[in-house]
Amino acid sequence: MSDTITVAEIHAWADELEEIRALIGDQFARTEPRNNAIGYLQGLLSDEERKNSWTLSERAGQGTPDGMQRLLSTTDWSPDAVRDVLIGYVDQHLGDPEGILAIDETGFLKKGTASAGVARQYSGTAGRVENCQIGVFLTYATRHGRTFLDRELYLPKAWMDDPVRCKRAGVPAERVMATKPELAAQMIERALDTGLQAAWATGDAVYGKHAGLRHRLHARGMHYVLAVPKNQMVITPSPGTLGVEGRADELVAALDARAWRTRTAGAGTKGDRHYAWARIRINGPTQNGEHWLLARRSLADLTDLAYFICYTPKYVTLITLALVAGARWAIEETFQTSKGETGLDHYQVRQYTGWYRHITLSMLAHAFLSAIRAKKGAQIQVPGLW
Repeated sequence: MSDTITVAEIHAWADELEEIRALIGDQFARTEPRNNAIGYLQGLLSDEERKNSWTLSERAGQGTPDGMQRLLSTTDWSPDAVRDVLIGYVDQHLGDPEGILAIDETGFLKKGTASAGVARQYSGTAGRVENCQIGVFLTYATRHGRTFLDRELYLPKAWMDDPVRCKRAGVPAERVMATKPELAAQMIERALDTGLQAAWATGDAVYGKHAGLRHRLHARGMHYVLAVPKNQMVITPSPGTLGVEGRADELVAALDARAWRTRTAGAGTKGDRHYAWARIRINGPTQNGEHWLLARRSLADLTDLAYFICYTPKYVTLITLALVAGARWAIEETFQTSKGETGLDHYQVRQYTGWYRHITLSMLAHAFLSAIRAKKGAQIQVPGLW
């Protein structure tokens, strides 16, 4: 958004917050927690350097953080119900039949062992193994904007094998062990069940190599471009046989140089991101679409390659596949803006419920900003897809 805010824009912000108040108001039985929720959202949208219960309480004119802390702990409201409201709000303001669902995770660095799900585990945020919580997120990218739809806290096996520890952290007894791809599949299916407009799904190799996730997407009629590791085994058609199985990198290495085409993966901070792309038909034909192995190669370093398994409509173009693959970076931008603008990682709660409540309100604040930007006409330019 521009640095200069007009009076009309201030009024538009106020009107938009009234819309959110109306949307989530029914989730709170009493006036006090309802007002605290709106105050919390206003604080997350503020210019406070740290956005936690103490600073947001002060900004709301409250003498103590008790009200905001209760909002995240003992007040009777469902973050999942607010999540459902969020999905409808995003679809109303940013919805597009060609929308892309992007799956990824982010780490929240933590000290100690008490915070729900905390463990020594790899954090892409830090780029190394750290003591952290991992949140798996579903985002939505369209020509109108990018924002969150859903979230799940990943609980490592060490947690799920320790019911006493889970109980202390407030993990519900009905929560079962689920891998990150399984959490992603659950979130995608929930979003689609609401009627959300979407045509594609994308994610990195953690998710793409999971056959169960790919099968669930296929069953829902969702097309996808999912990254896979170089040793991913795929089957290429062969006349008169059941097909030939091979590694992704070996199949791509055998391609003729003429198979490669330079295409953009979408706009980056320094203009269009151009790569060389090639594809190979795999898995045989299906009634409603096609399967491809897609490869992306750096123009500057011929050894820098990435691989994707795709399920697409018939006659899909290479530029469309490149753009969907490139849209995965939208979630990284969403993580950055939400941590900088709406305090996604500013929480101080340890309990399972508190994590979901803060994260959901931060996601709603981010969706609010995305809706405001969409109303200002800040369209995302993605040639060939939107």
